[in-house]
Amino acid sequence: LKAKTNKRRYIALVHGEVPNEKGTIEAPIGRNPKERKKQAVVAGGKAAKTRFTVLERFPGYTLLALELETGRTHQIRVHMAYIGFPIAGDPLYGPSKTLIPNLGQFLHAETLGFEHPTTGELMEFQVDVPDIFAQQLEKLRALS
Repeated sequence: LKAKTNKRRYIALVHGEVPNEKGTIEAPIGRNPKERKKQAVVAGGKAAKTRFTVLERFPGYTLLALELETGRTHQIRVHMAYIGFPIAGDPLYGPSKTLIPNLGQFLHAETLGFEHPTTGELMEFQVDVPDIFAQQLEKLRALS
């Protein structure tokens, strides 16, 4: 982890229609001075960098692939809320009303990878989105 050779790719459904096909969010993250249970983009926070690519667009929502260059607490959730596109279903950083209440946030660790410490071989593990996430995407596609 310290060598930053690991790969972390996430899939997220966010509120709003992200205008750019790709982007990088580079904003320092630290404890929110007003709400101690939350993290926030703050001056003097630790460096944090998130890259995103649009996978699919829906009315009022965007499906993104996100890759982390750093690993701060709640990094994706904080960065997406910071640029005005909070994760759908996120009770801490998102709006109170979302797609389906009480089903959790639509953020999924799709790919995790690292170099094997002995062989140097890239080990990569991928998992499809959970059923509830896939079902929600199908509902959005039907409306588009």
